[in-house]
Amino acid sequence: KKKAQHNPTMVLAELSQQITGALRKLRTSSGVTQEVINEMLKEVCNALIASDVNIKMVLTLRASIAKQLNVETMASGLDKQKTAKKVVFDELVKLLDPGVKPWKPQRGKSNVIMFVGLQGSGKTTTVTKMASWYKKQKWRPCLVCADTFRAGAYDQLSQNATRANIPFYGSYSERDPVKIAKDGVEKFKAIGNDIIIVDTSGRHKQESALFEEMQQVANVLEPDQIVFVMDGTIGQAAHDQALAFKQMVDIGACIITKLDGHAKGGGALSAVAATKSPIIFIGTGEGPNDYQEFDVRSFVSRLLGMGDMKGMLSIIQDAVPKDAQPKMAKRLQEGKFSLRDMYEQFQSMLKMGPLDQMMDMLPDTGLSHLLKGGNGEAGHQKIKNYMTIMDSMNDQGRAREVKRIERREKRKKMWKKAKRRPRKKKRLTINRTRSPKSFESR
Repeated sequence: KKKAQHNPTMVLAELSQQITGALRKLRTSSGVTQEVINEMLKEVCNALIASDVNIKMVLTLRASIAKQLNVETMASGLDKQKTAKKVVFDELVKLLDPGVKPWKPQRGKSNVIMFVGLQGSGKTTTVTKMASWYKKQKWRPCLVCADTFRAGAYDQLSQNATRANIPFYGSYSERDPVKIAKDGVEKFKAIGNDIIIVDTSGRHKQESALFEEMQQVANVLEPDQIVFVMDGTIGQAAHDQALAFKQMVDIGACIITKLDGHAKGGGALSAVAATKSPIIFIGTGEGPNDYQEFDVRSFVSRLLGMGDMKGMLSIIQDAVPKDAQPKMAKRLQEGKFSLRDMYEQFQSMLKMGPLDQMMDMLPDTGLSHLLKGGNGEAGHQKIKNYMTIMDSMNDQGRAREVKRIERREKRKKMWKKAKRRPRKKKRLTINRTRSPKSFESR
């Protein structure tokens, strides 16, 4: 039996499809009446309830949207479709935004970040992901394993840190988590690491022993921020869990994990926001790249199919070397694009992360649906296959320009023939990708 495939990059994909589907009906309807708005509102609320958002929050959101989208009181010249979308956007942002700005580390000093949470929430995996994220931002991160409760915790952290090339500290013999945490932090402060992340012990449930240990470590370290990691699959129960931890230690921010393809993700996000704890990152899988910085407005924008161009530009700037950007732009303007140029672009695309994650950042257009819902690894593998073909070419072959068929009528004629013979259509597509010359000859 085949295992179900989830899109690990678009969190709450089903909720997004339902909400965008409801808003799309406004565009396709002949006129925006109160009946059409009420139907849209009903579908949006049903989608939120299905995602395990608290029913009281949904009712409050519904009443607020309904009050603002009263057709009788709306100005006659107002674009009702755009207004409806903006109101839904603003109310969803209000639902997920705790109104508290998250802490930011300072350059030129050692910033200590302490992780807490229940066992099984993905805490040890997440500390490495956060360290890797800071490393990409030109910080000097390191890890301290102060989890002496779970067998194998230090082994797991050391393996993850080694793969990510991040320095770490821990002990097989010492059983006092407070001493390990203190020694590790002092060691990394002495050598000048500016992001020191401490992983503490978890438990299977909230119990006094866990809270006592957390308080002892926090009192000794006096961390700049305490991050609470929780499992997103628990839905609305995230509210009570976050609140309980916040009452014991000064929780500065939350990270929600395991949001890949789970129906209760909306409940977890909204419940944590209700505790006034800012969500700084979300985990969307086990892979090192399945980790996203959480920005409420960008997240809701993607949820409504409006795209996230700010996030996309940030990824592109990180992936493509700055010195190569003007050179590539000039060649494209001159119409000169060789297979070597294509190879360099493929390398940049592989650095950007899963391709379907990039597509999620595009607005809801035909292009954005090409790879949405697909497997990002499959897209990467296809690019790697093309790069392998180019590796087998000599310098003369790679320097050959990729010629475009300018004559529109010729293209139409060829595709018309291909439609009559489906197998040839597939062959034409392959030939066009591999060698423009062979495509033209056919």
